[in-house]
Amino acid sequence: MESKRVCILGAGFSGLLTCKYLLQKGFRPVVFEAGRSIGGVWTNTLRSTRLQTPTEGYRFIDFPWPELVTGVPNHKQVMEYLEAYARKFDLIRHVRFGEKVAGLEYVGANREEMETWDLWGGSGGAFVGAGHGVWHVTVEKEDGAIKEHVMDFVVLCLGRFSGLPNIPSFLENKGPEIFNGNVIHSMDLANMGSTIASNFLKGKHIIIVGLLKSALDVATECADINGKEFPCTMIVITKRWNIYDFSAWGVPFGYCYSNRFSELLFHKPGEGIMLSLLATLLSPLRWVISKFVESYIKKITPIKKYGLIPYHDFFHAMGSVLFAVLPKNFYERVKNESIIIRNSKSFEFYKYGIILEGHSVPIKADLVIFCTGFKGDEKLRSIFKSPSLHSIVTGSSKTIVPLNL
Repeated sequence: MESKRVCILGAGFSGLLTCKYLLQKGFRPVVFEAGRSIGGVWTNTLRSTRLQTPTEGYRFIDFPWPELVTGVPNHKQVMEYLEAYARKFDLIRHVRFGEKVAGLEYVGANREEMETWDLWGGSGGAFVGAGHGVWHVTVEKEDGAIKEHVMDFVVLCLGRFSGLPNIPSFLENKGPEIFNGNVIHSMDLANMGSTIASNFLKGKHIIIVGLLKSALDVATECADINGKEFPCTMIVITKRWNIYDFSAWGVPFGYCYSNRFSELLFHKPGEGIMLSLLATLLSPLRWVISKFVESYIKKITPIKKYGLIPYHDFFHAMGSVLFAVLPKNFYERVKNESIIIRNSKSFEFYKYGIILEGHSVPIKADLVIFCTGFKGDEKLRSIFKSPSLHSIVTGSSKTIVPLNL
């Protein structure tokens, strides 16, 4: 019997890992990568970008990090690790670079039939299927040529933090269109490459919108390039719990959040009555753990001084991954005024910069950088040609997607 063909979208960490395991199981994987190299979001980053997680929590189980790489690796170390993994398991020959998947269409089962499926592919077995149909994969090459491939299964390894930037909307004549300077997203800056990005930032008055990973990295980059002569201004709309490392008062976060017992503290989609009751009964413990960690963050970072204490607790931030690891000496840069932090509920543009809500004095700028995340769901929906698949993939109330995805 001929082995099944599997289409993998993206040659980042998850894409290469998927390719490796499918090969071991006897499938024929094909990895379509729009870029010219493996790495996903790590292909283009700023010089200051580091991994968010220590090496022991971010590694392939059968491929350890080099002994000399410890703590939180930098961009170069992450790329070298992934490239070594790809060489070790001979994965590059299965990757088609410069080929972007422009559309996916499931052929062979109608919408009414798919809506009756409660199990994966109608049968419940991953990569088993029930003979209902195949995937037509439309691929666009760098030269504009279009080709359609027929695949038995599709695995989406696109990542949520790339591709489609999330830019806030503004009232008419209050947005970027009236600003004389440049307005970009952090993705645009990273795509320039570190050398071009550094030259682009040099000597500019820069406003950065956001307070998570990309905003912290961009602010650090600006501060290191321009210093106090051209300080960058961070506009904080939503306050976040950001940390320097994964421990509090000498206790690793793993004891509080990364174990089986801690999973009982969270309410989860589709949970039963007993799990819901247990999470409710354990809520006092959840509060104690949060206050324990928060007290440490308040002690080692000046978030109170700069009005950056969030309204939500740290447990919420940890459970929804709405926190970031601070670049080394970040608040030292704030202290020496190469980074200026301004809190505001909203702002609007004017000809020479922005005006914060409730403030009459504008902030002048040459460049505004939105570090406001990505539209991950919309990016995913746009790949599927059928409108019925849009709601199934990103709008279903079920926890199982009933397709050969």
